[in-house]
Amino acid sequence: MNTVLVDFDELISRLDLPAKIRLLTGADMWSLPPLPEIGLDRLVMSDGPIGVRGEHWSAADPSIALPSPTALAATWDVELVGRAGLLLAQEARRKGVHVLLAPTLNLHRSPLGGRHFECFSEDPYLTGEIGAAYVEGVQEGGVATTPKHFVANDFETDRYTVDVRVGERALREVYLRPFERVVRAGAWGLMTAYNGVNGTTMTEHAELVNGVLKGEWGFDGCVVSDWTAVRSTEAAALGGTDVAMPGPSGPWGRRLEAAVREGRVPESAVDDRVRRILRLAERAGALHPAGERPAGPAGAPQAAPGGPAEVAGAGGIDRVAGGGEIDGVALAREVAARAFTLLTNDGVLPLAPGTRIALIGAAAREARVMGGGSAQVFPEHVVSPLAGLTGRAEVTYALGTDPRVRLSPLPGPVTAQFLDRDGALLAEQPLATGEARWIGHLPPGVDGARLAEVRLLAAYRAEVSGEHELSVIGAGAFRLTVNGESVLDAEIVPEAGDPAAAFLSPPERRVAVPMTAGQTYELTLAHPSGRLGGLAIVSFTLGHADPSPGEDELLAEAMRAATACDVAIVVAATTPEVESEGFDRADLRLPGRQDELISAVAAANPRTVVVVNAGSPVELPWRDEVAAVLLTWFPGQEAGSALADVLLGAAEPGGRLPTTWPARLADAPVTAVTPVDGRVVYDEGVDIGYPAWRRSGAEPAFWFGHGLGYTTWSYDSIAAEGTTVTVAVTNTGDRPGREVVQVYAGPRRTLAGFDVVTAEPGQTVLTTVFLSERAFQVWEDGWRTVEGEHTVAAGRSAADLRLSATVKI
Repeated sequence: MNTVLVDFDELISRLDLPAKIRLLTGADMWSLPPLPEIGLDRLVMSDGPIGVRGEHWSAADPSIALPSPTALAATWDVELVGRAGLLLAQEARRKGVHVLLAPTLNLHRSPLGGRHFECFSEDPYLTGEIGAAYVEGVQEGGVATTPKHFVANDFETDRYTVDVRVGERALREVYLRPFERVVRAGAWGLMTAYNGVNGTTMTEHAELVNGVLKGEWGFDGCVVSDWTAVRSTEAAALGGTDVAMPGPSGPWGRRLEAAVREGRVPESAVDDRVRRILRLAERAGALHPAGERPAGPAGAPQAAPGGPAEVAGAGGIDRVAGGGEIDGVALAREVAARAFTLLTNDGVLPLAPGTRIALIGAAAREARVMGGGSAQVFPEHVVSPLAGLTGRAEVTYALGTDPRVRLSPLPGPVTAQFLDRDGALLAEQPLATGEARWIGHLPPGVDGARLAEVRLLAAYRAEVSGEHELSVIGAGAFRLTVNGESVLDAEIVPEAGDPAAAFLSPPERRVAVPMTAGQTYELTLAHPSGRLGGLAIVSFTLGHADPSPGEDELLAEAMRAATACDVAIVVAATTPEVESEGFDRADLRLPGRQDELISAVAAANPRTVVVVNAGSPVELPWRDEVAAVLLTWFPGQEAGSALADVLLGAAEPGGRLPTTWPARLADAPVTAVTPVDGRVVYDEGVDIGYPAWRRSGAEPAFWFGHGLGYTTWSYDSIAAEGTTVTVAVTNTGDRPGREVVQVYAGPRRTLAGFDVVTAEPGQTVLTTVFLSERAFQVWEDGWRTVEGEHTVAAGRSAADLRLSATVKI
């Protein structure tokens, strides 16, 4: 490790006020400016959390795509999450990234939260432990993290302006607790949220940022705003946020300089921010005050995603365990299988060799492997369930029903052309599909000041005759031609709401075009370029769908396939219109006619397995009609390979629910995500998730912590002394297995510890779980330990606690 002590105060003394203030605002969409005079490199940030997108929001710059954060939490495996963090660090350094804008520590307070796939859990303890493992893994690889969004950004509706009203006890025991845990884990950064808390927007919240985070918890890292969240000069400058992103425009700059010169903001506040930025840069290998330039992100060579890469940390030290490279494809597959959560199983799984499979569903052929918005990356490949099972089993595929609201991107090759106002070609770039997206950074050779139009060109060969659908997904003016003839010329205007929705969930316009099988059609989609706040923005998609025989015929075809095979596997999924950044969910139903499809297939073949591809809870009204229900979350790029492993028994579904799944939305004890008079009141207090279900008396479909494997377990004994709990469990089945031993304790009998154990058939294993003092504390104007006797319980879920002991605290 680099042992050279950096004198930050001496470096700061070399800078004048304009240079210091310039460092506090982004130089562009994703970076802070370099200061060569003190050895500071350009400091690059990138969205996560399932991969490292880098500075180019484009498929031209591919990334490894791990499973969603809900999947990471479903593993309950801190060692595995730590390895995922190391892989992300390796990817970051390959892409020249110093700071990963992840993980998301907000809680699943209401099942309607539209961005819950990017969070871990409803439980603050599990969120904190998984989050800490993620932070430690990434930072062990020499790359900074910024856990987000501090704090109470637990829903998306009106997130820029909403004021969350939450009591001090709930704030401390529930919503702040995961952030406190990752600060103890040594997080180098943290991101403030858009929303307000108890009347003050978070980028200006001196009480929570300066008082609790930096003061009480002793956080010495750098606080970065969510993008465009800093909207004031003095209030934000005094409120504790250190960096306003993006830039170069914003409310600081010359206005902040004037505020300092006029005495409204002390220069010491600016110096503290600069010191924190320099400390972050030094930790991430971007500060070289003595002139040394060890290999690191700024000059890291590009390599294939997941392949060999420079992984030197600050000071050039190899941070990857054992000095070797991590195989990103293999790890993505391992994490996915470990996360898959088997809710029910009548014995149909794992499938016997030679089983004939009817594979059904749009998501079986075109897998949705990640959520939308900031969590999106562009993997080199995606293994669909159909591709994963083909060659490993006898498979008959049927679409069944198509729930997608928007058409899929036109399959490539597609060429993007960048033109100036005179129609001169600035650059061309090949695309794998009809999705065109560049935010903040344009392709090499494209001068944003000259760019006037972006065109997509494709030669599409029709495979079937009939009415094909083409679509334009985006905001602004578009002209679509087929063989030179205009078929759509329109201005597409997004609905009012979240400003980011125009890019994260844009509107769509469709047109029907007759095509003949075997013929090639020249497609051109032209769109004027746009700039937003000085940033280049290109974000639109050319979509396509083959002619359809109609939903009724598709359902009938699926039933025929199910009847003809030994087992039917229906892959059901949410869509980007249901789970994404920028909006919340209206209900928990699977979109389209998927529930109807599942019931129909189950009626045709009672040996029906339903694979649910969703980032957070959906209603499962048919769960008693089918033979098995398997959750795959958003499973990342190796989805199909991992699914085949689990269905065929090569791997055990290792997941346990990180969030309680309601049978019906109406049963959920906490649901409100829509502001009233600009506020959302957390009037349920400390009881969210499974404690709220207990209090309500309602029965969910599946409790927090639930999950089956391919073997069975007995819980044999428990011994507890103080905060040390030892549990003995035995694998009572006929194959090796993995069990998550969960320990609940404290005044509200909440999760206080857990451990993952493995055992051979008939083997008994002991696990010792160490509980923290916090498990027995409540917040009453400070942390108070509830002294006396407490029950400590161990089991398989929050509702399946099989052993208990009494401890005295």
